Amino acid sequence: MMDKSRTVIGCMRNVTIVTVTVVTLLIALNTALALADDSQSPSGAGLQAASWLATVPYGAAKVLYAVSGGVVGSLAWVMTGGNTDVAKAIWSPSMTGHYIVQPQNLTGDRPLRFVGGSD
Repeated sequence: MMDKSRTVIGCMRNVTIVTVTVVTLLIALNTALALADDSQSPSGAGLQAASWLATVPYGAAKVLYAVSGGVVGSLAWVMTGGNTDVAKAIWSPSMTGHYIVQPQNLTGDRPLRFVGGSD
């Protein structure tokens, strides 16, 4: 029993590290893409600033949701005796989806998906 709890704790730690790393990289990528587009115009700069400001609380909520889904999915996996299908049913919607708000999301050109789904 002790080995399974160590496995779950290790899995939760790994999920947290990967999630934080991915969010950090996505925020940097979002900034680079927006600067490459049309950030020199006042509306482009305003949209970029608004998307960055919206990403801070949105991204934090999404990371919390993803980490919680990772923990709950791991617990479900342990409680069902290693049934990966049950765990994936929790992990997939919580860990996929968009982690950053892009200017295209604010203009309505691209949908923003908090819960995972197909793009």
